[in-house]
Amino acid sequence: MSNEEQTSPAMQHHEVLPTELVTAGPEAAPGAVVTADVALAQMQQQRDDARAEADAQRELCLRIQAELENIRRRAQRDLESAHKYALEKFIHELIPVKDSLEMGLAAAGNEEAVLKLREGTELTLKLFSGVLEKFGVQEINPVGEAFNPEYHQAMSLLESADKAPNTVLMVYQKGYLLNGRLVRPAMVVVSRAAAAPRPAEAAGPGVKIEERA
Repeated sequence: MSNEEQTSPAMQHHEVLPTELVTAGPEAAPGAVVTADVALAQMQQQRDDARAEADAQRELCLRIQAELENIRRRAQRDLESAHKYALEKFIHELIPVKDSLEMGLAAAGNEEAVLKLREGTELTLKLFSGVLEKFGVQEINPVGEAFNPEYHQAMSLLESADKAPNTVLMVYQKGYLLNGRLVRPAMVVVSRAAAAPRPAEAAGPGVKIEERA
């Protein structure tokens, strides 16, 4: 019987699996261990890449969520502003009517012939002012107050000895606010410090001031 025929069935069917090469002893091929290390390194790299991608997607989602929240807040603020100031143009057109009524009352005087007309006009003006106030219109009539450039428009300056500088002395035309927003500034006359008297005036009449060379 030949050597091939004498080989046992166990030896004929024995196969070396890849894992046996990895776990084999020192007699195993060195390339098998290197291949396992490369595969492990690739798996770790894929894991790290997957984590980085997940972090990037999470950051993107947070940014999108924040931007959507900002858009929602802006839209809500714009809607509230639109409701609050929708009457601004309408109020702007009504204010001159109130000005005309006030000027008519100022010119009417107290003559008996116009007394009834004056009373009726006063009542109309009172009702009209009440309607404006109901819709958030506030009058600016700053006589005696400090000049505020945000709400007042200075038409002229006037020297005043009994008023502090930058005090409103007179109002040419009242200003108006709509829910705190300026519709029209008040046109005013503002005080300024009186000019210093010249030396001759300061010395008083009849007093001669010596001139020096």
